[in-house]
Amino acid sequence: MIRVSVQAEPIDLAAELARVEASGAGGVATFSGYVRADDGVGVLELEHYPGVTEAALHALAEAATGRWSLLAASVVHRVGPMRPGERIVLVAAAAAHRAAALEACAFLIDRLKTDAPFWKREVRGGEARWVEAREGDEAAAKAWLRPGRCA
Repeated sequence: MIRVSVQAEPIDLAAELARVEASGAGGVATFSGYVRADDGVGVLELEHYPGVTEAALHALAEAATGRWSLLAASVVHRVGPMRPGERIVLVAAAAAHRAAALEACAFLIDRLKTDAPFWKREVRGGEARWVEAREGDEAAAKAWLRPGRCA
């Protein structure tokens, strides 16, 4: 079971976990990302390309499901304005064993950061600026392409 959602409303953690736990997996790994108040960020605004973003996230979930034989995967990402401390993303992977769930979860968040078409704008003190991609995100995503990287 794969679930992908791009939404403005807050992520219902309990509902998402219940979905993946219903798969009967032996292990479920999750990652929650939050808006940080780095350097005085008051609001983070995310934009996306509807349809394309969901398709990219679904392709990542399918890749993870095939690579680690996942029983369930969930990728939920918010868009619109968010304040520091709000959950922006949830990734969950359910597998027969913990190692596969943990590796798949790491793969999903690393690849999501570079492969999903989101545009971020930070607002500080009334001034907005677009956020550039980070080199560290690119390196983490590319590391999954190396032969012998995990399963």
